[in-house]
Amino acid sequence: MNKNLIALAVAAATFSGAASAATVYSDDTSSLAIGGRVEARALLSENAKNENAPLLTQQTSNDVTDISRVRVNIDAKTQIADGVQGIGYFEREFKSDNANDENRYMYAGVNSDKYGQIVYGKADGSLGMITDFTDIMAYAGSVVGGSKLAVSDRTSNNLAYSGTFNNLTFKANYVFDGAAYNDTTGQKTNQNGFSTAAKYTVGDTGLALGVGYAQQKDQTAANNSVNQTSKQTFAVASYTVGDLYFGGLYKYGHRDATNLVTNDLTDSQGYEFAAAYTMGKAVFTTTYGFMKDERNTSGAYDELANAVSVDGTYYFNSNFRTYASYTYNMLDKNKVGKVAASDQVVLGARYDF
Repeated sequence: MNKNLIALAVAAATFSGAASAATVYSDDTSSLAIGGRVEARALLSENAKNENAPLLTQQTSNDVTDISRVRVNIDAKTQIADGVQGIGYFEREFKSDNANDENRYMYAGVNSDKYGQIVYGKADGSLGMITDFTDIMAYAGSVVGGSKLAVSDRTSNNLAYSGTFNNLTFKANYVFDGAAYNDTTGQKTNQNGFSTAAKYTVGDTGLALGVGYAQQKDQTAANNSVNQTSKQTFAVASYTVGDLYFGGLYKYGHRDATNLVTNDLTDSQGYEFAAAYTMGKAVFTTTYGFMKDERNTSGAYDELANAVSVDGTYYFNSNFRTYASYTYNMLDKNKVGKVAASDQVVLGARYDF
């Protein structure tokens, strides 16, 4: 059995085929590579027939939705000093509905073989490295990792640093206060703040540990006379032995008053467990995630996520794979509606280039 296939499965949710990117230009100082993926995905779930109806009264049907996508990236670098490169990276995603296409990455900066790299533009925040411990599925994403603050996720106006020193990887980023304004309220409508994270691999034991923190000022509330502040702390661990991988994640977050009349502060908690098993060219993964918000004044809480996902992926080679994924949703449909509490089945085929 090949332990490297587990590592490939764990990284699959993060990278867009960069490992198989083709170099289209190279000389003594510069190179340019093009990569990406073509991914056909069919989603079977309950979909609302009337999205304008009240949530709890929406009629639903079991429909197959085409959620296919294509990603294309350009990775460029040039030698500007001994052990130092100027770098640029761009990635665009195209979706089957043509409505949600986006530039996923767009940044440039400097990389040092010794000291790490610093970039500016639309780049990853720091907490993605932490949530990748459990974000290992072929389709279903991390329910807790998906709740990261905007400044700690992939975002623009972002100055980001990352460096690896022996077994330690450190990341830090700062998202600047932008110039966007709400024409009605005259207030800014963006988020700014920072995040930082560290991951440590304990020798050849198969054990890895990580911790991360993010803080953000939220300026999107039209009726709020002050900036809301949100904070999040993540802690993770993983263990790899033979063909088995285990990962665990815990998140605690705090958000300032969402209602200035009642001064209702909100705490959030979440945890997630993941496992993967490699058998020949097949990889089987599963995750369980739970997340809730708790209102400080009343002690009541809202379940935001409660789901188990399982999938199987078959790697024909490093470029082509197929997979099947199932998510069992345990949210109460009487509270969140049938659509939000529906199960999902996804069949996919992916070609990386």
